[in-house]
Amino acid sequence: MDREQEDMQFLGLFGIYLESYKIIFNFRRIFSKITLAFILPLSLIFLTHIEVCELLLNKIIHTEHERDRVQEGTYRYAKLSDVLSSERTVFRCVNIVYFYFFLGFSLLSTSAMVYTVASIYTGRDVTFRKVMSVVPKVWKRFMVTFYCAFLAFFLYNVVAVLTLVLWSFTIESVNKVGPVFLVVIVVLYIVGFLYMNVVWQLASVISVLEDMKGFKAMTKSRNLIKGKMWIAIVIFFKLNLAMVGIWILFESQVVRTGSFGVVGRLGFGFLCLLFLFTVFLFGLVIQTVIYFVCKSYHHENIDKSSLSDHLEVYLGEYVPLKAKDVQLEQFDV
Repeated sequence: MDREQEDMQFLGLFGIYLESYKIIFNFRRIFSKITLAFILPLSLIFLTHIEVCELLLNKIIHTEHERDRVQEGTYRYAKLSDVLSSERTVFRCVNIVYFYFFLGFSLLSTSAMVYTVASIYTGRDVTFRKVMSVVPKVWKRFMVTFYCAFLAFFLYNVVAVLTLVLWSFTIESVNKVGPVFLVVIVVLYIVGFLYMNVVWQLASVISVLEDMKGFKAMTKSRNLIKGKMWIAIVIFFKLNLAMVGIWILFESQVVRTGSFGVVGRLGFGFLCLLFLFTVFLFGLVIQTVIYFVCKSYHHENIDKSSLSDHLEVYLGEYVPLKAKDVQLEQFDV
């Protein structure tokens, strides 16, 4: 990065986008290799899952309709019930396999990107071979933070469901107040979900660059995001919105044939793949840039030489950046 750390605190929405673009463009060779190794497979897994799930769901729905036409207790009804049970089992297994493959490549992609951007920040030489040697050692720390974030999201959704149940039993019947409360609950849920997503994204960077993981990294992330929270929420909301848009385009024009024939399906499929790995690439670089922006905003200077030393592979072990190296004295603006 050409920009000094104390200047990064002044980066706004457009500035963060521009800084991320400059990093990718100036080091496009290493990012191209990382994209081919991790992000392209991640994108293919994402799109393939949509295609396979649609196919399996159609089979399940067809079998259910066939069974509904048959009298219960007959041999054919029992046979269709067995087929339906098998199809649902296959559907669940496919989703479990997808979850682990998507999770694995997500963790590897994030670890690779965070390490690469941090190396660029320190001005240190970074090669694809070095990234490949460090990533397997980094992502184990990242995994702990992921499980903690998963638990936090799970509890958050449980509270949201309980709130909806409470609403349905108490306020729903009120003609004017009921719908208003529902809208308020939905809006608060979306804002809270985006906030937790931002905290999780920043915590993943902290898990790689600092001697923190799990809930400790998430607490650090929550404190660090203060002051830049709305910018981060807007950025990650737009990235998630782009992914939803790609999902809808792929499902409507590729999975469900669309209105452009076979050639059109192939064209839209390639377009969706291109858009998707671009969104993944920019999103992963942006979340690391936001980390440095937040550190600068809170006047927490990072010694580039210390960061560079801790990014080195020492005797085959990845040494995370210690808190004392990150939490240096505040600098004056």
